[in-house]
Amino acid sequence: MSSSDMLNNLGPMLLSGQIEVVDCTGILGPNTPLIQLPPPFKNTPQVEIHKISEYDDDGPVCAWNWLKLGEHSGTHFDAPKHWFTGKDLPDNATDTLDMQKVVAPVNCIDCSKESAEDPDFLLTVDHIKAWEAEHGAIQEGEWVVMRTDWDSRAGDAGEFLNFYDDAPHSPGPTAEAVQYLIDKGITGWGTQCIGTDAGCAGGMEPIFPAHNLLHKNNCFGLASLENLDKLPAKGAILIAAPLKIEGGTGSPIRALALVQK
Repeated sequence: MSSSDMLNNLGPMLLSGQIEVVDCTGILGPNTPLIQLPPPFKNTPQVEIHKISEYDDDGPVCAWNWLKLGEHSGTHFDAPKHWFTGKDLPDNATDTLDMQKVVAPVNCIDCSKESAEDPDFLLTVDHIKAWEAEHGAIQEGEWVVMRTDWDSRAGDAGEFLNFYDDAPHSPGPTAEAVQYLIDKGITGWGTQCIGTDAGCAGGMEPIFPAHNLLHKNNCFGLASLENLDKLPAKGAILIAAPLKIEGGTGSPIRALALVQK
């Protein structure tokens, strides 16, 4: 089948419902959980939505708002420029990156059972290889996302951040797992937690390996994804396009997956 035939078939399949569009995005608003870093780091302010007009004296025929939000708020995209290891790469910002790479097949690794039993669960190379043995190899240029069903906590910032005993507790990858995926040539890595790293990643070597290694190798990160339970292990297409912010280090996104029914 030619590429034109594939595109000609895609439209009717979307319209008929043969392909479902799964929204992998959380609500973005004043109650959206945001990462809380310790001093001396500055933190992203809470999202604010301010009314400009709503069919009133300030605008009788229109309703619109202005927003105050950080680049890394809610379901968001991390560009290589976000981390010091990617700061000198070419085309490393949201307005210059290669958009061909943000639409790609997605591998969804289900770690929901393990994460429910242990909030500090770490995805290892052995876990990934076992998953590949069952579902097929992860290919160059593809997304890889870690399903934990952590989005069930998103309505409560305390539960979502899960900070106790002076530390955050949330699942994520080991440094070796991240490097394994990078060596396979992935376009990026995504999670359902507040960031792309595990809660305990501050004590790993290198520190925060998902951020450190992904962006060093010009790969992308996705965080606070939702509805990954609606994705198959393989076969879906993930669309994760950031806003074209000038010099942007990241962006809130509307992450969408195309899933064949």
